[in-house]
Amino acid sequence: MSFTLARALGLGGVFLILLFAAFLVAVRFGDQPISLSDALGDPSSSSAIIFWSVRLPRALLAALVGAGLAASGVTLQGVLRNPLADPFVLGVSGGAALGATLSLFLGFATVGEVAQVGVGGGMERLSAPALFAFLGAVAAMLFVLVVSRGHGGRAPYAVLLTGVVFNAFASAVITLVKTLSDPNRLGEILYWLAGTLGYERTGTLILSALIQAVAIGVMLALSGRLNLLTLGDEDAASLGVSVVWTRRLLLLAASASVADAVVLSGLIGFVGLIVPHLLRLAFGPDQRLLVPLSALGGAAFLLLADLLARLAIPLFGSEPPVGVVTALLGGPLFLALLYRSGRLSAG
Repeated sequence: MSFTLARALGLGGVFLILLFAAFLVAVRFGDQPISLSDALGDPSSSSAIIFWSVRLPRALLAALVGAGLAASGVTLQGVLRNPLADPFVLGVSGGAALGATLSLFLGFATVGEVAQVGVGGGMERLSAPALFAFLGAVAAMLFVLVVSRGHGGRAPYAVLLTGVVFNAFASAVITLVKTLSDPNRLGEILYWLAGTLGYERTGTLILSALIQAVAIGVMLALSGRLNLLTLGDEDAASLGVSVVWTRRLLLLAASASVADAVVLSGLIGFVGLIVPHLLRLAFGPDQRLLVPLSALGGAAFLLLADLLARLAIPLFGSEPPVGVVTALLGGPLFLALLYRSGRLSAG
């Protein structure tokens, strides 16, 4: 199907409605259902307390993380011309995980502990694992870009292979750190690595929203050129695309989006893989549609996955990490998609 502005706006409107419906369901239900009319009409009610202090911040966080992971996934699959690429392929997640693991292993809960800031300093309110994760993600992103370029690897495969190698190295170091950790800290490390959604402050959510808006905005603005990149470097260059700079900008935008998501939530897999594949199957390969629809679809997907995690509390006695839920949903679904695409190819 061809791309038209009317079609893009129509599909965007439908997905906005779906996202709004997922948002309402996510804030309405949980281990304790609430009344939205009470929450919005009676500030002293228990529903209002739960809504404003717990459900709304968490739902906003899930939407931001899901949108960033899915938009990055579809962009990276286009840039690297690899349908199996996902937001973790560049090594950004490995760097973030390594940074957070080292922080937890060393017992740093706040930045104030790291910087030896006295009581009362603002640093006591900043999470050290989040800061270490951010620094690890940035370092990994720079490492992958520099090393892949140094080997003449402006081709997608060089970036992909460098990211895979870095992820393997980071995983090995994390495993070593886990074997050296005491049981209490090992539990914290494992819980963070499994991918969880917490309750971030309003300032953190606003900052994250700005980062995701800029990153996804860049991916959306370059989605037309990304269509041409998927044809191959020579064809794209012959059509007037600056291949190297377009690829660098897209990689930086996707990496920034992933880094922001991983810092806030840990490692949540399959969102950047499943959502773009489903949308590509339904609406075709045009990146001008896939990037915005993946952002909206990823937000809705993670909102519902987080709801399932919260609804599972009575079943398991505690809340499973949302990363476990996305893996349980995404793994079988992705295998079904592979089987279906294989049958279509054979047919």
